[in-house]
Amino acid sequence: MYMHVKSFLKLVEIQTKIASVTPFAFGILYTVYRYGTLNVLTVLFFFISMLCFDMFTTALNNYKDYKRAIKREGYNYEVHNAIGQYKLKESTVLITIITLFIIASIFGILTFLRSDIWLLVLGMLCFAVGILYSAGPLPISRTPFGEVFSGLFMGFFIPFLVVHASIYDQYPITLALTEERVVFTLDWTLVLPIFLSSLPAVFCIANIMLANNICDVEDDFTNRRYTLPIQIGREKALILFAAIYALTYLDIISCVVLGYLPVISLLALLPAVKVYSNVRAFFKLQTKKDTFALSVMNLMLIMFPIILSLLIAVIIKLF
Repeated sequence: MYMHVKSFLKLVEIQTKIASVTPFAFGILYTVYRYGTLNVLTVLFFFISMLCFDMFTTALNNYKDYKRAIKREGYNYEVHNAIGQYKLKESTVLITIITLFIIASIFGILTFLRSDIWLLVLGMLCFAVGILYSAGPLPISRTPFGEVFSGLFMGFFIPFLVVHASIYDQYPITLALTEERVVFTLDWTLVLPIFLSSLPAVFCIANIMLANNICDVEDDFTNRRYTLPIQIGREKALILFAAIYALTYLDIISCVVLGYLPVISLLALLPAVKVYSNVRAFFKLQTKKDTFALSVMNLMLIMFPIILSLLIAVIIKLF
């Protein structure tokens, strides 16, 4: 049993991996810019683990959607889902899912062995959320919380773990045991700048999920997926979609003012007109086939200038 490359790439929706690779690239350049260091081998192990786990969760989600589907015709079932489109054998899909999980786990352990216990704990938390996103009695993807979990765990935890892998010896997180108490400490001087600087990625990834769910309102309702747009209605979901981009730009300006991002990161404001244009186009039509990709484009329009600005800032520091 084997799977053609084309059907595998469709099963894992390789085009959506930009949502994990982008915050990873941001994390690398942010680490070098702010802390002047990078644990290259550890970060490489983390990247392999992250990418394989991202493909695992997508394949698992597609498999679960295929199995749970009540509506068995239309774009989402016959075209968007690789299992229906390529008539893949369930056994082949399951072997692929298990293989991706094993590879992700192996490189996750290798990452931990080159870092500290907190990277293992946070990595296991990410694994747990990724699995619960698609599996279990009530998968997160079928609830109104999919946007929050996908945005936070991909947009923030990925860059945070990249940073942590290189500065863990500065103890951003500690746990001390004494005779009388357990003391947990979080160094906000390290964590807060990372969190605020990562919010554009958090917001953009959450909006990709929100756009996906807005496009699928009818099919999701039929398939008993009670997502955020179903809970609050399509109109309010669209308003939220636009508001999140406004918060993104507000956060970028705030991070520059606070010194968490270089001044040159204000370049990220330049494509705002195109982002606004994409939002208007999405307001007019919400379909997976025609306009969903605009949310992915907006991720790049916002995050690429930030990543580029960090690269320029790093080069300026070096020379």
